[in-house]
Amino acid sequence: MKRSVIPLLTTLFVLVFFYLPIVVLVVNSFNASRFGGTWEGSTLEWYRMLFRETSVWRALRNTLIIAVGATFASVVLGTTAAFALHRYHTRLQRLHYTLIYTPLVVPEILMGMSLLLFFVAAGFELGLFTIFLAHTTFCISYVAMVVLARLQDFDFSIIEAAQDLGAGWWTTAWRVLLPLLAPGLAAGGLLAFTLSIDDFVITFFVSGPGSTTLPVRIYSMIKHSKNMPMINALSAILLVVTFAAVWGSQRLTKESHA
Repeated sequence: MKRSVIPLLTTLFVLVFFYLPIVVLVVNSFNASRFGGTWEGSTLEWYRMLFRETSVWRALRNTLIIAVGATFASVVLGTTAAFALHRYHTRLQRLHYTLIYTPLVVPEILMGMSLLLFFVAAGFELGLFTIFLAHTTFCISYVAMVVLARLQDFDFSIIEAAQDLGAGWWTTAWRVLLPLLAPGLAAGGLLAFTLSIDDFVITFFVSGPGSTTLPVRIYSMIKHSKNMPMINALSAILLVVTFAAVWGSQRLTKESHA
């Protein structure tokens, strides 16, 4: 029976549809043409302009501060949530699971609007702290799901064996439990870090004066066509960093299931 080439052609079309614009963007970051319509030779001028743009680096500093803080908080809270979901199976935990799972399916624009209304009603001044709270809110869910998947295959008889040999709870957690869960924790942390760095919609709603993050700064730069070549260079750098983080997260996730 002759094989159909339709699945292959469909796959190639989807891959081209998704990745061709990314390739064009990266190529244009080395294009001497200001508008990218034609190829006028290769140049690194846009990268040099990018490194001289202080507003971009201030936005990057804010982004990294928020991403690191949200990652740390979400790893701690998400891990404890995963332990509770794995160990206890009650009606309360089913409600807990729903609360953890909800941020994964709620549209970002709805979540951003609801958080903005909450911060305004609570009297919070919009700034880095409100962005940190917002990012932690949705990053917890991703970390909890990654760690929960790791706990479902975890052999807790190792913990019991360590306790039978005289190890206290702190020693067992620090010397046995954490090293075995480390790949899952690192995968969840990398995923949370990547999501925090890339987030625009929620950040756009809950940011205030002086708290511009890199995605929001890029959005404002897009409004001025003169900044487009520099945006291409910045986007190329972000693509490399994001793909590296996602690749590392996937590798650690596979190791945690090995």
